[in-house]
Amino acid sequence: MKSVATFLVLILAAGGISTVSAQTAPDAASHAHHPAAADQPQIDVPAQAGAAVAVAERFSDALASGDLKTVEELLARDVLILESGRAERSRDEYLGHHAISDAKFLEGTHRQLLRRRARTAGDLVWIGSESELHAKKDGKPLVLLSAETMVLRQTPEGWRIAHIHWSSRTKR
Repeated sequence: MKSVATFLVLILAAGGISTVSAQTAPDAASHAHHPAAADQPQIDVPAQAGAAVAVAERFSDALASGDLKTVEELLARDVLILESGRAERSRDEYLGHHAISDAKFLEGTHRQLLRRRARTAGDLVWIGSESELHAKKDGKPLVLLSAETMVLRQTPEGWRIAHIHWSSRTKR
């Protein structure tokens, strides 16, 4: 069985906050080290990153619902996924190993987005998200704090995920 940290990271990817707002400069609160109010995640996503963020959300929703066909479509062939000190170096490697168990774990898990920041650089967009994951392990409630970074690349087929890094820890 995969480590809890691996599953927590996947949960972050699977949650779906569809709200994307444009903000030209981060406010002082976005640098705070305490969680946002439950109903008001801190979002710092410029308009030019909106389409890439929508693809990242679509990926997360697809993974959580077990739609591995869409997961495959949205990952670049040469995607690099880092998690819990391990690496999967291609879309085929991820789909052949952890994608199925990640999707199974995410089923029924609730993700609360706390913060998200995105930035553009040419044909790349990076997205950093912090979330709180509510899951069950061995029938007991489990709350994890998760961090996710995705890098998306513009391709002739649209935005594709070129890199994901997931990390998480149990909330105290």
